[in-house]
Amino acid sequence: MTSRRTFLKTAATATVVGGIAPSWAWGEQDSQPAINARSVKAASDKWLLKTLKIGMVGVPGSLTDKFKAAKQAGFDGIELNAPGIDLDAAKRAIDEAEFPVDGMVNGTHWKIHHTDPDPAVRAKALKSLTDGIKETAALGGDTILLVPGVGGDGTPEECFDRAVKNIRPALDVAAKHNVKIAIENVWNQMLYDHSGDHTQTAEQFVRFIDAFDSPHIGMQFDIGNHWKYGDMAAWIRTLDKRVIKLDAKGFSRANNGFTKIGEGDLDWVSVRKALRDIKFTGWVAAEVGGGDMNRLREISRNLDDHLVNEPA
Repeated sequence: MTSRRTFLKTAATATVVGGIAPSWAWGEQDSQPAINARSVKAASDKWLLKTLKIGMVGVPGSLTDKFKAAKQAGFDGIELNAPGIDLDAAKRAIDEAEFPVDGMVNGTHWKIHHTDPDPAVRAKALKSLTDGIKETAALGGDTILLVPGVGGDGTPEECFDRAVKNIRPALDVAAKHNVKIAIENVWNQMLYDHSGDHTQTAEQFVRFIDAFDSPHIGMQFDIGNHWKYGDMAAWIRTLDKRVIKLDAKGFSRANNGFTKIGEGDLDWVSVRKALRDIKFTGWVAAEVGGGDMNRLREISRNLDDHLVNEPA
């Protein structure tokens, strides 16, 4: 059986040949990419790698079975939830499926907030994040997705300041383990006006990321989440080098609801152009309703048709 270490090295080499060098291809002693490098290095021929959330894989069976299903559906990697994952089972699935975990999603950020007014709760949020960073590194991933807080925990400035202060200590842990904290733009009533219209900008997210002044934090920009509130192509250009990873879903302003990738009225052509303009290359994670093999293949095709594959 191929060892996990051997698999990661082999996968890294194969991906480099394909034009992309994942950051987990570097050893601990190797030099790391610059601050505005994404979670994978720039590529010319294969500019996006497709991943998805583990919860979307509705195929029954072991974790290995789920990894194999995602791979067969056309994905290049998968995101798990942390902390608290069974590392042995995950490593076994990586080995047996020969399929990488490119990153993790913090599993407690909606319940335990970095913006909570109670310092004891914020301490728990920090521990969850640092534990998740360590688990991410243990599996070869290089990002951990994080919702930084909830706007209902205080005034906008209180939530901003609490989140920055509470997350900042995790940056040293992230640096030690070569993992980036990937902030997702979500409907958390923070860093945007939840009751506002579609003319909003990404400036508050820029201000938030820049407050850390660190190469170990950036945006896992969700293309569909804020189409209701602004021009996603404009947001991408504003965020620029701060975008280290993508999430993808569709949205319909007309129906005020989320959709499959490619449905709704989100302008995917302008999104693709904006990503090219900022020279983004890296991982895009589907975050939509999952299901069986047919549904997984549909999601993979939708990513290809509306984002990954460019018109001839």
